[in-house]
Amino acid sequence: MASRIGRVLALMGAVLALAASPALAADDGKTSPNVKRIANVPKKAPFDAGDAYGTDLAFQGDYAYQGNYYGFTVYDIKNPAKPAVVSRVSCPGAQNDVSVRGNLLFLSVDEPLRNDSCKGETGSEASASSWEGIRIFDISDKARPKYIKAVKTACGSHTHTLVPDKAGKAVYLYVSSYGPEAKFPGCKPPHDRISIVKVPLDRPTAAKVVATPVLFPEGGNETQEGLLLPTSGCHDITVFPKKNLAAGACMGDGVLMDISDRERPKVTATVTDENFAFWHSATFNNTGNKIVFTDELGGGLGATCTKAVSPERGANAVYDIEGGQLVRKSYYKIPRVQTTSENCVAHNGSLIPVKGRDIMVQAWYQGGVSIWDFTDSAQPTEIGYFDRGPLRPADLGGSWSAYYYNGHIYSSDIQKGLDVLRISDKRTAPAAKVRLKVLNAQTQNAF
Repeated sequence: MASRIGRVLALMGAVLALAASPALAADDGKTSPNVKRIANVPKKAPFDAGDAYGTDLAFQGDYAYQGNYYGFTVYDIKNPAKPAVVSRVSCPGAQNDVSVRGNLLFLSVDEPLRNDSCKGETGSEASASSWEGIRIFDISDKARPKYIKAVKTACGSHTHTLVPDKAGKAVYLYVSSYGPEAKFPGCKPPHDRISIVKVPLDRPTAAKVVATPVLFPEGGNETQEGLLLPTSGCHDITVFPKKNLAAGACMGDGVLMDISDRERPKVTATVTDENFAFWHSATFNNTGNKIVFTDELGGGLGATCTKAVSPERGANAVYDIEGGQLVRKSYYKIPRVQTTSENCVAHNGSLIPVKGRDIMVQAWYQGGVSIWDFTDSAQPTEIGYFDRGPLRPADLGGSWSAYYYNGHIYSSDIQKGLDVLRISDKRTAPAAKVRLKVLNAQTQNAF
């Protein structure tokens, strides 16, 4: 989401009527003829409160990992039609976005806590003793994950991106954070940087911040009319390690980076967009010559998929990389008009691995899950969808993340748990033959 936790909660109160318990949808959802929902695992204790929001997903072998503001869940997905909960780990902290590597699981915490324990006691951003940053778990025993390390990072960790080193001995976590204020001891302006945490794979307890590179030495886009927040660090970064590329969505700016030196990423191109309010996330195509950037207009809390909001706002923008520069070719927004009670805007997604085509599955909060083709950068089009419908009573909800993994689409629903979808379409059929060992959506590998 687009703001630090205090601002998020304040804005929620103004935009949505929050319920004390998970809200119910009017029905089980509608789909295009080529999409079928084959499974749902609802939220259960200790993640059954209305503010136990489901967040990001990661995958490894026959397991899926789902972040939640209250902790994370491990699922056995060997049979995608019958996902089974292996463990639910209580460890509160916003947003608890998740990634995995080997026997390690990483969580992002962007909320000041009294300490780095899993007790979830809220601290104060005005206190130098408060903690926020990265938590590391040993998941060698999926039924009993073990919390082994915490790393404090400046302004917390709203999201993080796993970047393998070139020797295979460590991973880097590019930590995106923002929201500096002069009164915050650990998050003072200017904050035009990211934090880089290095994790030795053979000694993860030695993980530490090794660099805090400044991406915007002259300051980023801070004056554009209509920005949700001025540039201060980044919201999300996606990397393409084999190509030494990264794309950053940084509030007011979209950037392209050279990450040949993992500890010294270098911005090589920057772009702004008069229609973007908040550069939220980025996805490369498989050949690394296009980037889809998302605009999280309204911070994920507003109803931006209505007739009143233009199709260029709260949408995706498709950029081609030409001569090292970013050139906008089109916008894409779901074609189904949503109600004024549904928070809806472009959010997290991933490629569907079809050689020679650029097809993506993407979450749109209460706009549901959209499958769309941007092979022609200038004319993207939707080819399938799942749309659950508005929550009753009105509440914050919908699909936070939707990713394709080994033949199926998995959607992390803020209130409804885990959905599993199957698409049957000749345009996506070749993807069923692609089998991945791991998927962290912000770490792209060519298929």
